[in-house]
Parts: sequence; structure tokens; C-alpha cells
Amino acid sequence: MESVRIAGGLGFYGDSWRPIKASIERGNVQYVASDHLAELTLAILQKDRQRDASLGYTRDFAPMLLDLLPMAMPRGVKFILNAGGLNPMAAREVLLNALKKFGIKLKVGVVLGDSVMERLDEIQAAGVSLAHMDTGEDIAVVRERLVFASAYLGARPLVEALDAGADIVLTGRVADAALFLASMMHELGWRWDDWDKLAQGIVVGHLLECSGQATGGNFGGDWRAMPDLAHIGYPIAEVWENGEAVINKAPGTGGHVTFDTLREQLLYEVHDPNHYMTPDVDVNMTTLRLEEIGPDEVRVTGATGRPAPHTLKIVAGYEDGVMGQAMIGYAWPDALAKARAAAEIIQQQMREIDLKAEEVLIEYPGYNSIHGPLADPTYANELNEVYLRIAVRCADKREAAKLGRLFPPLALSGPPFIGGAGGMIEPRGLL
Repeated sequence: MESVRIAGGLGFYGDSWRPIKASIERGNVQYVASDHLAELTLAILQKDRQRDASLGYTRDFAPMLLDLLPMAMPRGVKFILNAGGLNPMAAREVLLNALKKFGIKLKVGVVLGDSVMERLDEIQAAGVSLAHMDTGEDIAVVRERLVFASAYLGARPLVEALDAGADIVLTGRVADAALFLASMMHELGWRWDDWDKLAQGIVVGHLLECSGQATGGNFGGDWRAMPDLAHIGYPIAEVWENGEAVINKAPGTGGHVTFDTLREQLLYEVHDPNHYMTPDVDVNMTTLRLEEIGPDEVRVTGATGRPAPHTLKIVAGYEDGVMGQAMIGYAWPDALAKARAAAEIIQQQMREIDLKAEEVLIEYPGYNSIHGPLADPTYANELNEVYLRIAVRCADKREAAKLGRLFPPLALSGPPFIGGAGGMIEPRGLL
């Protein structure tokens, strides 16, 4: 029975590609599918594009490929990556110039069509509401402040690029798992209405899309038992014609592939496991079976699918003012009490200078910046060190900058034993 071996690449912009080398050298893979775009990433890329219209893609993708291609090309390994971000054609030019510089001849396919910023009026006129998926809020509330809008495309155009002979496929915003499904469709000849196989492909892609998170990184179980995370292996899937798959990793790499690491990744970003909606198929994960069949080997079977939805999800970014922020740290004894006293001083001074903030956040890293109101107060008075962080959202940069000027005087005119004062942090626009 025919099969295809696919390696998971990056899980986000800035992730490490070192583990991909082991997948290529020792994992016997045919494809590397790499996800460079978290939702936040598009806002970062938009800021890049506002500074320079030729940007808008993830700028580490070309160095990554140039580092990996010398070992990938002799093995015939192909790459599928969404590093094009908001400007896939610019990413293409950067890549082609880099390949030419080093005398590398490869076919590069580019997938376009995800940007719908110029078509929003047309889409609404056709009867699509464009309401917020969680709140139901009408897009008109932010319409004038929108700076980008991208639809999550499915695997079809990626498969077309592979069918045309592309060695590297560059995309903008596509559904994460579609990056992986594309090679299965291309290699295994699945039909677009074979819903159960498509569902299996999406599940496999979902398990591979977050790099080391499937192999013991960010693991909520016995994380201390995860070996050699300094040399973690990224997940690899072998998928057969009938849709069955086995997830493993390259021999000799760190981490583990287990039932627990995969089920934790499986539930990541899944709101309704009975209806995991993608552009290619509506996936039912409740029929899925994960089975450990050997050391670092888990068989994946049983996902079922239904016809894909008639509409696509859109991620849109809008300008939302300017953030000013500042931090200062306090040492034991009474570290938290000192930080709270400093917060009172700053808040009083904010009122006196009439700092106009639409939103104010006060938190205490070392105590509650992660747990928020659920932070355990039992040992609050014994903390070795606590920071005060205040952030404000204002209408403009000038107003937001007022906050930073209030913090330096705390060094000599506030509670004692400070450390780690951050100075005046430059205000930044919010998307």
C-alpha cells in the first residue's frame, strides 16, 4: 500500500528549524510542512508592511530553507510553508533571489487569494454577515480601522502547485492542517469527497502543526521525564492510502511521542471535537483512536468526516490605539505589598496628570501575571521578588508615553529595594 512521510516544521514565526535537520537526515521524509503563522503573527507582519511595503512575510523562512536545502535536495524532500504571510509574492522574490545567488534551481509555487481586504464590501453585498464568530459583533464597528483581512484557504490550491511540479510551495493564510493535507492528496490520490480520509489527513496535520508540542515540549504531564529537550525531535507522520497513520520522530532525538503527548496536542485549539471545521472537511474527532504501538510510535485511526462548510473563516486586524507600559521590581521582604503600594502611587499620579486611558491593566509578575484572579495568596507575603507592570491603551502615542515618565522616580521616591526597573518603554501601536 502506498504511503507518504511528512515532517512537521516550525510551529510559529521564530521557532527553531534545527530539529527539522534530524527529520530530513534520519526520518526518511518526503515533505516538510511548516506553519509560520500564528494569528498574532499577521499583526506583526502588518506592522512590518506599514514600515516597508516590500515586507509582510516571515523573514526567517529564506535563511531556514537555505540551511536545509543542502541536505533536502539530494533526498528529494519538498517544502510547503505559509511563510508568505501578508505578502506571498514578495516572499517569492526574496526566495528566488536567494536561490539564484547560491545557484540552486528549484520550482517555487505561490498560492494567492487569501487576502480579501479589497473584497469585503463585495462579500457583504452577497449576503455574508462578517459578524464576529464569538461575540456576534458586526464588522462595521471596526470596518474603518481594518488594515488586513485574510481568509483561511484549504489544501486545493496547494495540491495544484504540487501537481504542477513545485519543489517549494509558499502560501499566505491557509488552515494550518491544510499544509499537511496537501501532500497526502497529491501523493495518495484521495478524492475531495472522500470525507473520512480527508478527516484523517486533517487530524494528522493538526497533530504535526505545532512542532515540538507533539513530542514532549510544552507538556502538561510528567514534563520532568521528557528526555533531552535540548535536542527535541519534531513529529513525523507516515500516512497510508487508506488514511491510517503512524506518528513518530527521527531516531536519536529528544522528547517522546506518546498517547499523552498526542492527545494533548489533539485538543489544542479544538472547540467542538464533533465538528472541527476546516475549509476541506468537517471533522469528527470523537470516533478517533490513538494507540501506542511501540517506543515513540502512535497509530492514528478512525477520524470521520462530513462535507466541508460553505463559507471560510476570516482573520482580520484593526488598529486599536497605542499601548504604553512600564515595569519595576521589588525584593523581599513584603515584595508584593511594595509593588501594590507603588501601583497606588502611579494610579494617583495618572489621575493628577489626567492621563486619558481607554483601558488600564495592572499586574504583578511573580504573583499573578499568569494566574490572574486565581493566584494563590497563601504565600503572597513570602515571595522573593515581585514586579509591578502597568499597561495603558490610549488614543495616541503622546498620551501613552505619559505613563513611562511616572516610573523612574519610584527608584528613590517609592517603596524600598527595587530591582529590574525597565525604564521608559517606547509606546507601540496596537493591532
